[in-house]
Amino acid sequence: MTDQPHPPEVDIPVKPTSASRTTLSHIMTGNDTNLLGTVHGGVIMKLVDDAAGAVAGRHSGGPAVTASMDEMVFLEPVRVGDLVHVRAQVNWTGRSSMEVGVRVMAERWNESTPAQQVGSAYLVFAAVDEDGKPRRVPQVAPETERDKRRYQEAQIRRTHRLARRRAIKELREQRAAEGIDD
Repeated sequence: MTDQPHPPEVDIPVKPTSASRTTLSHIMTGNDTNLLGTVHGGVIMKLVDDAAGAVAGRHSGGPAVTASMDEMVFLEPVRVGDLVHVRAQVNWTGRSSMEVGVRVMAERWNESTPAQQVGSAYLVFAAVDEDGKPRRVPQVAPETERDKRRYQEAQIRRTHRLARRRAIKELREQRAAEGIDD
């Protein structure tokens, strides 16, 4: 038997978008408020990260860690008593990373109106093994036209993330070469 630097690649089955989609619901309390009396954005961000993490772990079949969060948008304030629903799904997968889209909805406790969207975000998760090293994830199979659109939009966001990272790295290298120490 020969030593191999990495285990041989194993085909991982493709998973449909619906396989890991989830909703986390939470009633907002006075402990969640900011100085303005509405729910603190950080509380919503934690719920977003929790729901996205559950989806990423479910899709990848094991641990996944938050690599980045972008485009966190707060559309409406959330108030004490609101029932918040955080809906998440995998939009796109790479080799070991996944983009998870999250939509935040709120049902007003004192109104009999449908839940309204109050926020959204996109997060990138990396699947990791027991040593914290990246591991392969199943490819996601978009099922509906909406899933297909989200997949295509996620590819655009990934291209922009990589280009931004590359441009910043080049700028820093250029400044270092010019002797500018930040």
